[in-house]
Amino acid sequence: MPQLSLTDFVDIALRAGTPKLTKVREIKHRPKYEPATDFWRPLRMNIIEAHEGNRGVSHLSKSMVGLNDQKKKTAYPPLVEAYKKWWGRKTYEWFKPPTGVWTSGTVAVSVNPELGLRADGQEWIVKLYFKGDKLTKNRLDVILYLMKEVLGVDSAGATMAIHDIRNAKLFSPTIEIPDLGAMLRGEAAFIASVWEDV
Repeated sequence: MPQLSLTDFVDIALRAGTPKLTKVREIKHRPKYEPATDFWRPLRMNIIEAHEGNRGVSHLSKSMVGLNDQKKKTAYPPLVEAYKKWWGRKTYEWFKPPTGVWTSGTVAVSVNPELGLRADGQEWIVKLYFKGDKLTKNRLDVILYLMKEVLGVDSAGATMAIHDIRNAKLFSPTIEIPDLGAMLRGEAAFIASVWEDV
């Protein structure tokens, strides 16, 4: 049974032709996840800790402490500054975000947002986006659809959102896309049909 992260599934679903097949092969044959090789993990964990421990925006500067990787030393500061800019002087109350799994046929996709935030009577369940690739509308639509589909029942009243850290923007659903669920089930069927052969 193919078990994919939300990012992996979206990366496959948004490709066409042979690049789609290549992405499935790449995901199937890559090494098992190791936290030490997760480039954004230290920054992601500091963002979570800043909210969860009510440590405030200043805690984000700790993302830079002890970094030896030159690539991280270059990549992290602009994102830390962008997140600080977005946070500003607002006060957010943390809650543990729900997680879940979207399944279609034999394909399982884990949906694990990083943040649950409450402010001014509103709640957001937030997936953090670190990539340098532009956060396209297609990517937003698919991620937000799957978050709502999997987490919506447990999160009545909360708004699903994606935080584009690089651009200091929080995106939430605007309009429902007809038949998006059917398209994604088709993508899952494609993955299932080629998984054993790649």
